[in-house]
Parts: sequence; structure tokens; C-alpha cells
Amino acid sequence: MIVVLIIICEVGFWLLLAGGLALRYWAKMPRASIAVLLCEPVLEVVLFVVTAIDLKNGAEPDWKHGLAAVYIGYSIALGHYTIKWVDVRVAHRFAGGPPPSTPKYGMARAIHEWKLAARWILAGLIAMALLQGAVWYVGGDGDIGSLRMWQQRMLWLIGINVAIAATYTVFPKKAPSMESAKDDRPSFLSKL
Repeated sequence: MIVVLIIICEVGFWLLLAGGLALRYWAKMPRASIAVLLCEPVLEVVLFVVTAIDLKNGAEPDWKHGLAAVYIGYSIALGHYTIKWVDVRVAHRFAGGPPPSTPKYGMARAIHEWKLAARWILAGLIAMALLQGAVWYVGGDGDIGSLRMWQQRMLWLIGINVAIAATYTVFPKKAPSMESAKDDRPSFLSKL
């Protein structure tokens, strides 16, 4: 049941996002768009409540409960960012909005990566806290190995994101110089 609900919540997230953006850009109804997009956190609340009820009714905690915690952590920490990311691209593609502007070089890119890593760290910490709550709730009577496994995975997720951001800081990508940009032209253009 939990897996089906997670799938329903994920599909619901993308349907609400598509519906909200369609209302904003094609139907020209920005207020209705906001109302639809504000329904998205309801999905996480429903998933959280159903997961807690499932555990309360004696279900053995397993990978499904851990996945629910991870999904909730992602939605809380990265849901708004995901909506903005998609919104900018839809606005550019279908409504004449400005192109997406993700920094590509230097410290600006490193800062962008650290901000993104901070979101993933928050998602991991939220998931770990929910998982810890489930561990305490189940207590010593139940098998909590799968919940602990998901906590370890969240530590790996945090570590990987910190490592990615650190590499952009230690080894910043340099913008191509004008000289090398000219040299990158196809050979037939260099004769012009």
C-alpha cells in the first residue's frame, strides 16, 4: 500500500506541477495556478500520515517506509526548487520568458553547487529525522534494520553532494577565453 501511495504522490506532484504551469502560461490564470501548486504539500502530509498509521497498525518497518521518509525529505527540501526550475524552463520555452541562467564557471558555479548541496543535505537530514522517529516509534520490538539502512543511505547522499560541491570549489571550471573560443571554430570558418 505504501509503495502505491508513493507512486500516486509522485505522479500527483508532476500532474499538479503541469496543471499549475498550464494554468499560468496557457490559460493565463496565475491565481488558479498558485492555488494548484499550493496543493502539492498536501501530498506529503497524506503520505506521512498514512505511513504513520501503517506503522501504528503493526506493519513491520521495511524499505517502503524508508522510501516514504526519503520522498518527504526531498519534497520539503527540494520541492520548491524543482517547481521553480521547471517554471523557468516552461516560461522560456512556451511564454517568451528569459532563458534559464545557471552559472557555469568559477566561484559563481561553486556557490550554486553549495546551495544545491545544502538543499540535498536538508533533504537527507529530514529523511533521517523521520526515520529516527520511526525507529523510536517501533522501539526494540520490531525489526528496524531497513530504517537504519535508509539512514546510512542518506549519509551517503549528503557525503556525495558535499564532495560534488567541494570539487567545484577546489577545481573551478574556467570560462573559455576569447582566444580559445576562436580556435574552437570549425576549420572552414577560420578561412573567412
